[in-house]
Amino acid sequence: MEHGGDVYTEGILKGKEILDFSSNINPLGVPVSFRDHINEALEAVKKYPDVEYRSLKKYIREYLEFSRNYFKDEPCKTNKFSICESDIVLGNGAAEIIDLSISCFKKVCIVVPSFIEYEKNALKWGCNVIYSTMKKDMTYDYEDILFKIQKSDLLIIGNPNNPNGGIINKDEFKTILDFCEENNKTIIIDEAFIEFTGKNNFSFLEEIESYKCIFIIRALTKFFAMPGIRIGYGISKNEKLISEIKSKQNPWNINCFAETAAKYVLKDKDYIENSLIWIDEERKYMISNLKKIGFIEEVYSTYSNFVLCRLKNLDCQKLYKTCLEKGIAIRKCDNFRTLNEKYIRLAIKSREDNNRVIKLLNSLV
Repeated sequence: MEHGGDVYTEGILKGKEILDFSSNINPLGVPVSFRDHINEALEAVKKYPDVEYRSLKKYIREYLEFSRNYFKDEPCKTNKFSICESDIVLGNGAAEIIDLSISCFKKVCIVVPSFIEYEKNALKWGCNVIYSTMKKDMTYDYEDILFKIQKSDLLIIGNPNNPNGGIINKDEFKTILDFCEENNKTIIIDEAFIEFTGKNNFSFLEEIESYKCIFIIRALTKFFAMPGIRIGYGISKNEKLISEIKSKQNPWNINCFAETAAKYVLKDKDYIENSLIWIDEERKYMISNLKKIGFIEEVYSTYSNFVLCRLKNLDCQKLYKTCLEKGIAIRKCDNFRTLNEKYIRLAIKSREDNNRVIKLLNSLV
């Protein structure tokens, strides 16, 4: 299993029902605001989408303007919001944006462990790849990042990071931002899980206005529970990078269902608020209960909707097989660079599902 969410190999294709704790999708499910307007998408099937996706970019820009205040613990100091539609590039999922943005560079620094597609894409495009390894407590080593970026054109970093859920310390990262801005470097900040961090101002959306070196990648996949829709987007004031990515894309890369979904879910404040209430409660609940399980040696701090754990006297392959026999899929983390067979990742789901996996793990002690 290279990624989480592969319920086909061990589940669907074998006629089994699997409770998937390997994929990090909002358990509140597809927003009703999209389901109620599905017929609008069906009507749109009859014609080609706007090849420029002008309305879709407008929806995303409006959401970004809304989120800059909503996901903060205090209002913005200025009402000015300078991000416009031309600063946005759309992709068939965040995966397309990640792939094509990496293709624009030759020397890449990847902070690890992290989403394995960063490295796969970089190697596919023939990039020279170097790595900055996190500290033992799974926090970023900012001194090492600053040293490594001097030898690279591009830095790739998660905020929050997959698989551990850690976030970037803005104060410590500022030196890196300043260096990259002054030396024509680019920083891809993957914010695919940023909404799960709540109202804490962890996003670098505000910093985009001051730093052309920043390229933020986001998606509707995780927070809005629509992995099958495939819509992601990049945001930057770097006109050259935006233009180069667009030049490598096929026309009509976003389908009408994705566009209709974005139109409604991005302004679904009830869904957003309920999701933040859920993640705040269930994240605390999961962490607290996982720390009580005897064969889990370390439960790492997380700001996202998943938890990274280090096992004691047990390897992830055996635990994976045991859980699968009981109808639950967990994420083995031995294929993440710098991690090994002692690591697993668990999604945070509904209280009922969380209790089910906790009960199973406790029964194995």
